[in-house]
Parts: sequence; C-alpha cells; structure tokens
Amino acid sequence: MPEFNESKQERKYKQLREQEEEDVMKTLSEKYGIPYVDLTSISISPDALVLIHEDVARAAHIAAFNVAEKALDVAVHSPNDPETQKALDALTNKGFTPSVFLTSTKSLVFAWERYKDFASTTASRRGMLDISSDEIEKFVADVHDIETVKKHIEETLTLKKAFRTSRIAEVLVAGALATHSSDIHIEPEEASVRLRMRLDGILTDVIFFDHETYRLLLSRIKLLSGLKLNVQQEAQDGRFSIRMGKADIEIRTSILPGQYGESIVMRVLNPDTISASIEVLGMRKELLDVLIREIAKPNGLILNTGPTGSGKTTTLYAFLRKVHTPEIKILTIEDPIEYHLPGVVQTQVDAEKEYTFSSGLRAALRQDPDVIMVGEIRDNETAEIAIHAALTGHLVFSTLHTNSAAGAFTRLIDLGINPRVLGSAVSVALAQRLVRKLCEKCKKEVSIDAETKIQIDTVLQTVTKQEKITGLQRDHMWVSGGGCPACGGMGYKGRMGLFEAVFMDAKIEDVIEMSPSEREIKKVSAEQGFFTMAQDGIIKILEGQTSLEEVIRVIDITD
Repeated sequence: MPEFNESKQERKYKQLREQEEEDVMKTLSEKYGIPYVDLTSISISPDALVLIHEDVARAAHIAAFNVAEKALDVAVHSPNDPETQKALDALTNKGFTPSVFLTSTKSLVFAWERYKDFASTTASRRGMLDISSDEIEKFVADVHDIETVKKHIEETLTLKKAFRTSRIAEVLVAGALATHSSDIHIEPEEASVRLRMRLDGILTDVIFFDHETYRLLLSRIKLLSGLKLNVQQEAQDGRFSIRMGKADIEIRTSILPGQYGESIVMRVLNPDTISASIEVLGMRKELLDVLIREIAKPNGLILNTGPTGSGKTTTLYAFLRKVHTPEIKILTIEDPIEYHLPGVVQTQVDAEKEYTFSSGLRAALRQDPDVIMVGEIRDNETAEIAIHAALTGHLVFSTLHTNSAAGAFTRLIDLGINPRVLGSAVSVALAQRLVRKLCEKCKKEVSIDAETKIQIDTVLQTVTKQEKITGLQRDHMWVSGGGCPACGGMGYKGRMGLFEAVFMDAKIEDVIEMSPSEREIKKVSAEQGFFTMAQDGIIKILEGQTSLEEVIRVIDITD
C-alpha cells in the first residue's frame, strides 16, 4: 500500500481550491459584465502598483496593475466591498479614471508580493527611480567624456554582487545623461557583453563586461521597466523615469531576444534635448522667415520628411511651441508620446485598443482643435483625414518617410490622394537630416584638395540664385581637429539640421496635378530659390559649422 503523503495532498487541495476560485471569478465576470484578469500571467506595472499603498491594497483587496496617463486598470476581488469602494473613490479624487477588473485572491497576493520587489526601485511618486540631485550633480560634474563613464562603470563592476546589481543601471543612465547620449545599447555576444552609447547620433563603444553582470543588469532593467522577468524569447517594451532635481527624465526600454541573450536598448528622453526653439534648429534665415509665416496661418498641411532619427519630432515640437497661445487648442496623436508639452493635449496610439493615427485623427477633429499634430501619415485613411482637416480650417503638422521634400507629394499620391486637392491642402513639405557640429575649440581649417573642390563646386553650381553664395570662401574648409576636453575627445559637439523645402505655389500646383515624378517636382521647385539639403550641407562645411565627412554620412551630395 503506498504511503500517504500529507504535504503533497495539501498542495493538491490548495491547487484545486485556487482553480475553483479562478473558475468562479470567470463565471461572475460573464454574469455581471466585469472583465476578468489573471495577474499572474501579465506584467504588473510598478507605476500603477505604487499608486495604492500596500496596506490600503491589502485591506481593500485591490491592486492597480496598469496605467496610461490618468486611465488606471484596477483588479478587485469584490467591487461592492466597502473598503474596495473607498479605495476606488480615493483614486477618482486624485484625478484617475479606474477601470475595474475581477480577479482571484491568488492573483491579488501575487500582485501584493511585487511591492517588495519594487520597493528599492520606485519612489513615492509613480514611475520614478529616485536618484538624489546631489548624486547626479556630482556625477555630471565629474563626467566629461565616454572614457570617464567607462571608468565609473569599471569601478561599479568591482563591487560585490548585491551592490553591483543595485548600482549598475543607475551608473549607466547617469552616464548617458552626463554625456548627453540619446540611448544605451547592451548587446550580449559569445564571449562578453558590449555596451555602447549613442552620442550625437553616433554609436560609440564604452566597455565590454561579463555575462554574470549582464544577467543581473537585465533583471534590474526589466524590473524597473515593468517587464516580465520570465519571458526571454519575446520582444518586450517598457519604461521608467528618473527624478533629477525637479525634472523627470523618461527612459524607454526595448528588449529583443538574440543568439547569446536579450539585447537591451534604453532610449533617454531628456526634455532638454527638444527644448530648442525653431530659431536654433539650423535653418537659414530666408527659409525660417517663410516657414514662420506659413505656421502662423490658420489652416494648411505642413509635412516634415526624413528617416528615423533625423530630428523630425524635434522640429515639429518647435513648431507647436511657436504657435502655442492660450487662445488656441493644440492636440497631438503620437506613437509614442516622447516628450510632454505644457498646454498641449497629447494622445498616444494603441493598436490593441484600435486607437490608430486615423481613428485618433477622426476623434481629434471632434474635439474642436485649432492645431493638430499627427505623428506620421502611414496609410490612405490617415492621409485623407489629414487633407480634409487642412481643407476645413485646421493647421495640421505631420511626418512622412521620404528621402526629400519633393518626395512628400509623390508619396501622398501613392497613398491614393487626389493630386488636384494637394494644391489647396498642403502648404509646405520639408526634409531634414542631422549632422554633428564641429567643436569650436579644436576644429581646424585646411586647404581644399582638387578632388574635393570638384565635389563642392558641382553642388554649388546647382544653386539657382548664385548671388546667394557670392563671396563664399571656396579654397578652404573646416575639419575635425581630433578632439579636445571641450568635446570629450570627439571632435564634434552637438548637432544641427540640414534642411530643404518645397512651398506650394501655382507652378508646383500645376505640375502636381499631372502626377509627376519626384525629379520633376525638384526641377520646378528649384525656381523657388531655396537651398537643397546638399547645397545647405556644402555651405555649412565652408562656413565651418560641420565637416564634409558628416554631410556625406547623411546625404548623397551627388544626387
């Protein structure tokens, strides 16, 4: 006769009771029309969880598990429980809109256990990784280049495992902030793990470290970002925030499975990087003056084109800040919301909830806005609604993925827009790229060799109004000096835009009605007299603002 195992039977009974409760909650969910959620199978957002104090959550049998802006998803065991109602009312009084889900006791206990996991990584405010202002200020004062960041990371790697785990992520993020890096890349390879930072658009190796530290760091970053620790073969996206003085720096995290482990990219969304006004983006005064007049008009579609990472969002945000006044309503539809703009209603697309650019734009028009920004025009429906909005008294800003300003018109036609309506709807199409600026402290002037002179002269000969470049020095140009303390040894410091634009006029309108090629539109637009990106780049080289290598890196000057 087999021996009776009491502990094994007890575990079995517990599992049966838990499964029975799950079944009951699902039945009640269907009966009362309240959605059911199993908290053990989803990622619980630390931003949401800490909105309810642990003692309150346990007493009220409640747990918040997801938050977007002021919309809050809350799991409860019994919606009619007085303590539960009291907790929900408290959330409403704080300005949140709770959506109630039914869940089991097992799920709630699982969520409550997450409090101790998040205790060391969240401050009292939601989504905040609390790094003291003094610590950040000390770090920024000490760090001037990537080499110093490397030194701090190496020192952190020598700490004991517990201290290393709690410090490594903070050192990485603080290093990115100190060097003004836009993102951090952690890439596991066969023998080691590569750490890179993107500084002024260029990825730079920082250090290689061991796989054990990588695994600790991966868990830490997943925990901070509200991602599932046990999911390793699926891509995941999350976020967390850094409190630095009075500023909140948001970090967007992307995890992607790879051959030797999960690749991590943390994008640093520092509000300071998009605080530049329209006047300092790098536009020439003639183009800037006309653009300011165009965005001051009450209606029209203004398009900005270029690949990912070309600065389109920064430019559109600069436009929004320029036109913003208390008298007008500005509404945006973005994917995702990268930076928060005061006085602007910003919404984020959500494919799971069928809130797309097109549906968001339709909804936006019902909000009676004066100005609308659509993150990107990707399909016919979005394009048609944007055109309609511009034709019915709205100023619309948006982006397209094309290589040139002229390409914006052919792209809209490819999306099914009637060429005859473009002339009335589109005000201007822009194109831009970002180049690094030469360090003013160490750049040097050199003579232009014969081959380079031919390249430069070939571009400048295409300038329609040659009087604009009369007196431009063509025998010498500026190049990187190799680096100095002021630029952290990079030879470059900061970035600026190369721009071109096609404004709608009678000639452009006439040629567009014939569904022309991009080259045909370029030919007609040249008569407007504005520089192309290639011309703008060459002139900025001769003026000492950037280098030939930088311009060639981002555009084809032979086109």
